[in-house]
Amino acid sequence: MESSSDEEEVRTFVQVLSEKYSPENFPYGQGVVVMLSPPGSPVKDRLFVPSILVLSDYGIRKAGDRSDIAAFCAHVVELDLSHNQLNDWTEICDIVSNIPRLDFLNLSMNPLSGIELEPSMAEVFPRVRQLVLINTHISWDTVHTLTKHTPELEELFLCLNGYNTVSESQTSCPSLRLLQIADNQLQEWAEVRKFGQMYPSLRTLVLANNSVGSVGDTHDALQRLFPNLRSINLNNSGLSTWEDIERLNFFPKLEEVKAKGIPLLQPYTTHERRSFLLAQLPSVVLLNGSSVSNGEREDAERLFIRYYQDSPQQERPERYHTLVSKYGQLAPLAEVDLSPRSTTVDVRWGERVEAVSLHLEQTVGDLKKHLRALLQLPTNRIRLFYINREMSSVVGPEELKCGSRALHSYSIRDGDEILVVPKVEGCCSSSDL
Repeated sequence: MESSSDEEEVRTFVQVLSEKYSPENFPYGQGVVVMLSPPGSPVKDRLFVPSILVLSDYGIRKAGDRSDIAAFCAHVVELDLSHNQLNDWTEICDIVSNIPRLDFLNLSMNPLSGIELEPSMAEVFPRVRQLVLINTHISWDTVHTLTKHTPELEELFLCLNGYNTVSESQTSCPSLRLLQIADNQLQEWAEVRKFGQMYPSLRTLVLANNSVGSVGDTHDALQRLFPNLRSINLNNSGLSTWEDIERLNFFPKLEEVKAKGIPLLQPYTTHERRSFLLAQLPSVVLLNGSSVSNGEREDAERLFIRYYQDSPQQERPERYHTLVSKYGQLAPLAEVDLSPRSTTVDVRWGERVEAVSLHLEQTVGDLKKHLRALLQLPTNRIRLFYINREMSSVVGPEELKCGSRALHSYSIRDGDEILVVPKVEGCCSSSDL
């Protein structure tokens, strides 16, 4: 009974395809093809099969009838088989060999650890351009077998596979443009540099969430190994010295860098982190996902100089000296006091004088409201004149007419005087408040 139960649980690609895309479950045909099943096939009379198949998390373990796959999938270009139970390359190859136009294949989260792919079987992948093998724990030998037999492969995803070393292949894969190998356990640059030898056309390398602690190669070596690299993602890696950041400039075509969460930048503010990276990477036009303007770059380089110009000589990065030769020594930025300014003036009306503290960011109208209770007058009956203590004999009182004008614009200082003259009713309007 137990054996029979286990047998029933083995689901095939053909079975799942038949169920998901039957007329009952998938009645609408936009962008799909109606195919007739071969005579005698257990599959429904017709299926609505789209060119992009998503059969993720259906418990698929086997391929099923190859002639059915060929009949229904001749037009399929993308296939997502992630989160299934495929653990035999024979079954996977039976599926792939009958989908002749397959361009994208996702086998992520299938248990492929320790399951080797025979080179003779790998010839069924000739048109695949994107291959996703995340969290499969696929061996490097099988990776190399696949890349050797996929002459058009452009993008390879190997994240979460537990790699702490990289096994070199005897055969390079010159078509590969993008390698995602994030979330593994790579630590040594000696492992990373092998990608340059195996994938000479690599343009994008995603190393995020590995523990790579340095960029340990010379200028000549990086130029030779990564001649086409345009983008590198080092987020949450172990980089801890400015020399490692400077070495990124040795990649001859590098223009995009991601370097968030690295130990080197922890002591700095968010603004300083971006600025200091920019100052070190003159050719980078996209940093941590944001484009870089010429103005931002210049500001960053000047900030970098000012930050290090008071440091001991031995603590200054090499880039500091290059930037000083570009801009010269820079004067420290003036301290700008942005706190609200206030002053104390004498408010005089009639025979009375009272010292009043003014907040100079307030307006003339605000001042009249403030004085209303003190003077026992409505604001539309108050006229104010400003008397500059030092210049009163030359310029005389200046009426504060405009209610919306800020007090600081009159250059009021401690000890100056505000003269209050009550308006005579009927003589003046209040339209200037």
